[in-house]
Amino acid sequence: MTNKELQKIANEVRKGIVTAVHAAGAGHPGGSLSAADIFTYLYFEEMNVNPEKPADPDRDRFVLSKGHTAPGLYSVMAQKGYFPVEELTTLRKLGSRLQGHPSMQYLPGLDMSSGSLGQGISVACGMALSAKLNNKDYRTYTLLGDGEIEEGQVWEAAMFAGFRKLDNLVVIVDNNGLQIDGPIDQVCSPYPIDKKFEAFNFHVINVDAHDFDALRAAFKEARETKGQPTAIIAHSLKGKGVSFMEGQVSWHGVAPNDEEYAKAMDDLNKIGEALG
Repeated sequence: MTNKELQKIANEVRKGIVTAVHAAGAGHPGGSLSAADIFTYLYFEEMNVNPEKPADPDRDRFVLSKGHTAPGLYSVMAQKGYFPVEELTTLRKLGSRLQGHPSMQYLPGLDMSSGSLGQGISVACGMALSAKLNNKDYRTYTLLGDGEIEEGQVWEAAMFAGFRKLDNLVVIVDNNGLQIDGPIDQVCSPYPIDKKFEAFNFHVINVDAHDFDALRAAFKEARETKGQPTAIIAHSLKGKGVSFMEGQVSWHGVAPNDEEYAKAMDDLNKIGEALG
């Protein structure tokens, strides 16, 4: 796909995020918006997935380790065709397939239920090892938050992945610099993130999370890396695309009211118009 095509899809993903969280009256817009370009690239260019065959044993796997940003994952899955876009307005509602954290029990196309921070990467390691043991070619991707990597379990999993040389595993860190309690370097700094992963025998790539050329090059480099897993440190902007949410920790887990929703959609519609 062209960069403009990806940008248009990512903008629709952002609209879906804002719409879902507004309709629910709860959710996590900030980190969903910061990861929208990553979600878009994964589902529309990088991963071998097919919404018509969500249980294909040869599909690539994706684990949303930072499960609270489910609105972003749901929105890109809707754009990909796993379910109707209109269903996004059922987020967090009783009986909905779109729970506050992803549940593979309800929604086909989800490879793992997630929510408790730090656990998703461990599951992703298991998926990657399974592929190795069974001589399968599928790859496993997992998205972590930069606040999430303060969890010790993340580094236990990283130690395992590096030791087992899981070169079919790509760990992506959405490095927007903010977590629920404030800037990550003031809460419990995980920096330097790249050096930590390198110490666990990861191949590390730093990338602009909102540059599709950079993302394309990073994932290509990851595919070509042999004998060690890859960590992509994706430097992003929390709340990306919505002017009053950008870089604001207060939008980590708050839903916009009607007026704020209208303003957010106006921002995103203008971006869409500019893209043509």
